[in-house]
Amino acid sequence: MDYFLSEVNLEVRQLAREIAENEIRPVRAKYDEEEKFPWDIVAKLREAGLFGVYIPAEFGGMTEGVDKGITNLVLATEEMSKVCGGISLCLAATALGTLPILVGATVEQKKKYLPKIASGEHLSAFGLTEPDAGSDAGAMKTTAVKKGAKYVLNGTKQFITNAGEAQIYTVMAVTDKSRGSRGVSCFIVEKDTPGFTFGPHEKKMGIRASATRQLIFDNCEVPAENIVGGKEGFGFIHALETLNYSRPGVASQALGIAQGAINEIIPYAHERKQFGQSITSFQAIQHMLANMQSQVEAVRALVYSTSKWIDSGAKKFSKESAMCKLLASEAAMSVTTDAVQIAGGYGYTREYPFEKFMRDAKITQLYEGTSQIQRNEIAAGIIRDVVAGKNA
Repeated sequence: MDYFLSEVNLEVRQLAREIAENEIRPVRAKYDEEEKFPWDIVAKLREAGLFGVYIPAEFGGMTEGVDKGITNLVLATEEMSKVCGGISLCLAATALGTLPILVGATVEQKKKYLPKIASGEHLSAFGLTEPDAGSDAGAMKTTAVKKGAKYVLNGTKQFITNAGEAQIYTVMAVTDKSRGSRGVSCFIVEKDTPGFTFGPHEKKMGIRASATRQLIFDNCEVPAENIVGGKEGFGFIHALETLNYSRPGVASQALGIAQGAINEIIPYAHERKQFGQSITSFQAIQHMLANMQSQVEAVRALVYSTSKWIDSGAKKFSKESAMCKLLASEAAMSVTTDAVQIAGGYGYTREYPFEKFMRDAKITQLYEGTSQIQRNEIAAGIIRDVVAGKNA
């Protein structure tokens, strides 16, 4: 289908597709097996300029005019995820860690940090989740106490993508417990700051080429000038805005994983013979494939339209962003499970990539808000709109 993408959108998609096919595909199984961070792929993305696809040109990126960043990010993430959902996160998770700076930082902070992220010199990561504060972000325990010209951070962040590999971290911490969510602030923390260390690598079910570790703050002193936006109390707002912008990105990861599974199961099924004929000649298999691609195309239409709407300057899109993530992640899990089913016993082995697609798909239902949290967000948006007289 023609989604009327701009020339810049098409260029970004083609660059990402070439890197995915030529650079990522040959090494995806190796990285999945060894659970190592793909620095050689980072170098290729850096050379292609893809780390700047969602960052404004004034800060070293490539977005300007009608070519805004979320659609570019969605397209690049989808293409890479068609081949490997784990490796795609070196770009997607950096975008997540950068979004608090984009949505909330001062001009001075943007000038200081964005150019190196846009060039790929620095990766970034987002520090919100804690051991006892996942979906319940209001239960946050990491604190930041101001002492003179610095804030002293103490606490632990859990399941942080790009942890230990990124140079820049946007971290949420409580600066005034008495104010609840309004007492949370966002800080930019650089990797080599004294008192800032990392936990061991998590041994994960999927996305194994992505680094997932704890962020540990033990009397970590951060300059007061590193509080995002220059003011306390806006961290929770920055976090919510970040997730509203980033969820179409997670949706595009799920979309890519699902489409990648379809792209690879069809040739396999066409060659696979049972009862003397290709299994693609069986109506049961044809119906499965039809349902799989129909789900993916419907999700793609929602993700692309929402991304383009965000890039047009939309002010409120939390409901639509949540819909993207919910439907894309659910489709990814369904489609990849069906791909394994079609491949039969071979689908359950590591000889073929189908079990990897299935493993990688699962995380999209969990991080940046579980499917249940997305439904809460969608329901709240629907009720709010109808009460306000804005029926669909």
